[in-house]
Amino acid sequence: MRLIEGSRCVAGNEPAVELSLQEALSNAVIHGNRMDAHKLVQIHCQCELGKGVSIIVTDHGQGFDPKAVPDPLAIERLGAEHGRGIHLMKLAMDEITFERAGTEVHMRKGPARSPRTALRSISETANGGPSNNIQRGAALADTQEDADGRPER
Repeated sequence: MRLIEGSRCVAGNEPAVELSLQEALSNAVIHGNRMDAHKLVQIHCQCELGKGVSIIVTDHGQGFDPKAVPDPLAIERLGAEHGRGIHLMKLAMDEITFERAGTEVHMRKGPARSPRTALRSISETANGGPSNNIQRGAALADTQEDADGRPER
């Protein structure tokens, strides 16, 4: 995670990537390799500034059918102590797929988008081009808050 943080490829989204990576590694060791110390877990990570991060976690287990995983939000599963990892990964990452019969998880997280940039894009699209109403855009952008609840400027 220090390499990802240092690359700034997902600046602001590091906690989501870290959670997903921890879940994928845990699943690979416990469920994939069944705690067999002779089986490896491999990680391939690619970070690109402006493009985000792609991570592939591979185990040497038998694989699984991701469609057969019970829904952790089903009423009968709400009290379960386990079984939420894949759901959390799907919520935290932009894309998640399982390949090679479930022995590989592919995850992608794009770069964090600034609320100010998002507002500018929305304003330009709504007005058919770059916004002529700079004061309106600035007022909207100034109401955005950062992750700590402070107004972002």
